[in-house]
Amino acid sequence: MTEPTTAQRADRRLVEALACAAGGAALAAMVGRPFGLGRVLAVIGAANGALSGWRGIYAWRTRSGVAAFVLDSTWALATTTASLGSHLIAAVRGRPGYDESLSARRNRHVYQRGFRPRRHFVVTVGNVISGAGDTTEARRARLVDQHEDSHVWQARTLGPAFPVLYGTWMGLGALVGAAMWLLRLRQRRLASVVETYAYYANPLEWWAYSREGNWPPARMECDLAWKRPLVNARP
Repeated sequence: MTEPTTAQRADRRLVEALACAAGGAALAAMVGRPFGLGRVLAVIGAANGALSGWRGIYAWRTRSGVAAFVLDSTWALATTTASLGSHLIAAVRGRPGYDESLSARRNRHVYQRGFRPRRHFVVTVGNVISGAGDTTEARRARLVDQHEDSHVWQARTLGPAFPVLYGTWMGLGALVGAAMWLLRLRQRRLASVVETYAYYANPLEWWAYSREGNWPPARMECDLAWKRPLVNARP
């Protein structure tokens, strides 16, 4: 079988982009219509579908690929909407940019740079992973595949509850950490104590670090949070 030409590949990408845009718009409009948001959400579903289809991120031959598209266009629309902001930031920040090798048919977008509010930390918003760094390194690629991909699917599974649960834990955890530092842990760094309670002890992070096989993380105050991994590491 002969390899498709550049023009043929472009045609296929265009067809997939148009089909995903139409499908995403229809699904999102169906969700938004009862709330008077049909047109607004249709635009968001179309935007995600067009970009994701053009890049070919969804693994259509698998059930998880179909589920990813449907969830991104319906139940997880809140985080899909936020992910469009990550795309815009990545476009502005420029190179190193999009990593096709970790994105194509992997049900996600991966940027080596992009949105990164904290140095050395990777950030996942919806189906967009930013700040992945040098993904030619096996350690960084594993971080994307195991840890950050867990967050992508957490957002899809929990839908609108994901940002609420994550943000609430972070806020309350910061307060608990500050209180513990004031009452019992003044000999330790305040930032480290607060970070442990607000970030590392978050069950959503506990799951992701465990999946990565990196529990407990080196920066965590280990005696202040969960002692054992929540789940087994992925091979």
